[in-house]
Amino acid sequence: MKTRTRTDPLTSAVEQGVPLLVLSPHLDDAALSCGAMLIHASSRTQVTVATLFTEAPPPPYTLSARRYLRQVGAPDAQTLYSQRRAEDRAALEPLGITCTHAGLTEAQFRRRPHLGTPSVWARLLPELAHLYPVYRLHVISGHVTPDDAGTLRLALELVIRLAGRGLVLAPLGVGRHVDHVLVRTAAAYSGAPVVYYSDFPYNLRHPADPGFLQRHGLIEMNWSRQLRGKSGLIRAYRTQAHALFPGGRIPLVPETYFFPGVPAGSAPRAPR
Repeated sequence: MKTRTRTDPLTSAVEQGVPLLVLSPHLDDAALSCGAMLIHASSRTQVTVATLFTEAPPPPYTLSARRYLRQVGAPDAQTLYSQRRAEDRAALEPLGITCTHAGLTEAQFRRRPHLGTPSVWARLLPELAHLYPVYRLHVISGHVTPDDAGTLRLALELVIRLAGRGLVLAPLGVGRHVDHVLVRTAAAYSGAPVVYYSDFPYNLRHPADPGFLQRHGLIEMNWSRQLRGKSGLIRAYRTQAHALFPGGRIPLVPETYFFPGVPAGSAPRAPR
């Protein structure tokens, strides 16, 4: 079910000056999925982009991780993530947006807890030491392994601490990347008012999870303002933009948001 932009609680919250907390799984997701809204909202209210997975360890890496590093032309993951954190600040801070980097490790680099020093076998075959060893089979499976419960707990604590009296924007998990699903789960359990955003560019190829939409009674809205400005924002993430859009063309498609079916005008009020 769709609603008109004028009456949805996200637009109402922004116009009322309600602070926004945008949960970004990785160091580009907020710009990719919410860039147009960020540009619009940052001139009207306080906006914080909290990126959860902003770190990666030293080698050894899985085959999937090594392929990713070659794809983006990075010598190692630590160098790459240092560059990505700098890109994030350079892209968002000129808009007056506060950037928070939580320091959690991205899924394809996340190792099994309590492993300690990797064994000889784990050094020879790093997949043995990782929670999500194969990208296509594990990272985009949509299944957060029970061994990753500690990461979910840390994500939930972060959301509760940062949400305050504002409105939370969280990924819907389109594309089934486990980091996106994990952040979605943390937002859903936080008790904060949440609007979910459709994960771009995953949503060009994959549908939203109908079960999640139905369970939460979510209504869809599209946002079309500031799309041209959004393209420039995405290109500021240079380490990722070429790999995501090899031809250099970023599709100008409306952003999609989902919120619980509530009466118009019931958005959270700005703190006094």
